[in-house]
Amino acid sequence: MLRTLLSRRRIRMLLAAPALIAVLSIAACSSGPDTRSAAARAAPPPLPAPEQPISREPVRLARSLTSTTRALREAIERWVSRGVPRRGGPPRDVTLLALHQQRMYLVLTGRPKLAARTLARLRGTVLAEARDTLGAHRKLTRLAGPVVPRKRRFKTGRALPAGVLLDLYRKAQRRYGVAWQVLAAVNFVETGFNRLRSNSTAGAQGPMQFIPSTWRAYGRGGDIDDPHDAILGAANYLHASGAPRNYSRALYAYNHSSLYVGAVLAYARRIRRDPRAFYAYYSWQVFVRKPSGGTRRLTGPGLRETP
Repeated sequence: MLRTLLSRRRIRMLLAAPALIAVLSIAACSSGPDTRSAAARAAPPPLPAPEQPISREPVRLARSLTSTTRALREAIERWVSRGVPRRGGPPRDVTLLALHQQRMYLVLTGRPKLAARTLARLRGTVLAEARDTLGAHRKLTRLAGPVVPRKRRFKTGRALPAGVLLDLYRKAQRRYGVAWQVLAAVNFVETGFNRLRSNSTAGAQGPMQFIPSTWRAYGRGGDIDDPHDAILGAANYLHASGAPRNYSRALYAYNHSSLYVGAVLAYARRIRRDPRAFYAYYSWQVFVRKPSGGTRRLTGPGLRETP
């Protein structure tokens, strides 16, 4: 049996998973006419700060998650309307909205009662997205198990531009028949699109987290740390393990955990249903859990390790 490509300890390191939410825009209420200028009335709401407080009250949190998700979707549409982004990272509005959304999902993941009361107040596509995203993140949290009570240094780096990654996923799909959304979800779960560069404690390496012995069998002689080679190698391995006929079996071979399989398929389903979700997940940051409780952000605005 081939060794698993991702250990539980690896999941403990990387629990940055799930996608969109914007700043609550509250119309000014007044008994008299709105005397603001047309420019002022048309101005978008301010973007959330990187560490803006997250409400623990269900009604407010649901409103904030809804408005942030909608604003993030609009920001993504503006971003990709200029063409598939093959240079640089996300624009500032996408980065800040995605981070705010991600932090809300992190709060909800660790508080089941709050999550249930908040989701009961969501509607439509925002609710569907929240269910997929929270469900996937909860599975990864269960897979990770308790936090190891020791400090560890992490190596981070920049992700390739979103459009370049899309080209690689689609190239692998054409060659091996593995859906690009599944490859993107694996890349997201394993290393946050290669933002997390540390090897796992089990010895898995590279953007798609291969055990070296498995890489020798399926890596096609490429570089385990090169995103192009790693994505094609992962597609090769998944195809040999049953994809696209049976993604559950193929992903279970990739990582021997039904929780892992469920999480990857949930993210892939969300990306397939709404391609904007790929750009949202791509714009999330890397968080790690602390032995003392809570999480610590390793990448993103305001940090030296900004991807």
